Amino acid sequence: MPFDQTGPENPATAVAAAPARTADAGLAQSMRPSLDLAAGQLSQALRRKLSHELRAALEAGTLALHYQPRVTLEDGRACGAEALLRWNHAKRGNIPPGLFIPIAEASDLITDIGGWVLRQATREAAGWLQNPAARQVPAVVSVNVSARQLRGGVLLGQVARALEESGLPPERLELELTESMLVDGSADTLLTLAAIRDLGVGLALDDFGTGYASLSVLKRLPLNTIKLDRAFVRDLPHDAEDTAIVRAVQSIARALHLEVVAEGVETEDQRAFLSGIGCDEAQGYLFGRPAAAEHLRKTLREG
Repeated sequence: MPFDQTGPENPATAVAAAPARTADAGLAQSMRPSLDLAAGQLSQALRRKLSHELRAALEAGTLALHYQPRVTLEDGRACGAEALLRWNHAKRGNIPPGLFIPIAEASDLITDIGGWVLRQATREAAGWLQNPAARQVPAVVSVNVSARQLRGGVLLGQVARALEESGLPPERLELELTESMLVDGSADTLLTLAAIRDLGVGLALDDFGTGYASLSVLKRLPLNTIKLDRAFVRDLPHDAEDTAIVRAVQSIARALHLEVVAEGVETEDQRAFLSGIGCDEAQGYLFGRPAAAEHLRKTLREG
């Protein structure tokens, strides 16, 4: 989802209390409407205040990225990491992304934040390659982008700048897009995505199966990865309907030469089922929770 909206709770903070009760990462997608509603119910004065404080945090460099590992199901090795935005407010504590992201998305602030995330994530990923102590290095860093970046015509330039400044090889960057961002299939959208792919950057369709895209989107867009939404993974392998859906998605992806990443994998039974049907990669608490960059670097050194 754009700028992953799961995050740590801070029940002592009045502003964050309502969405924090629903911010558990394992329920993030199903709770998204509640989080958006909570943000929408804030008073206009409080929304403006938080928006101002969020911009100040961006300018002061006090936002942070956490990284959740992605693994190859065949051997369990780290093959990627998703960059997730976090805001530890000086007075309010950890504010759930489900509260502050909708506020940012309501204005051009999300465009500035998106550019910062790209630059920070590519800089961090370039450092992985230069660390001789790392026993394994994720092949890609995944970055969520917003609809405003794509439709506002700034995404291509932001990606090119991030790659140039960081020195990260373009094939080691992957952008995550949601179905709702792509459903219109406009000429401008297609041209922008094609230009990004021409740079060598990967494109992933995030939360597949929960949005508005038809199967024709998979054929028409220059994607290389599908991220299967956690809603279809949660009850594997015991739910017959979910197992049928996941098998079908895997079959379609294979026919279209797309890789499949299963999100929200939390149990060994889920991992075994997904591996058994040929799913390529997975992400979830079974393999690691989102953590600060320093923690990920330590994990890579230890192998």
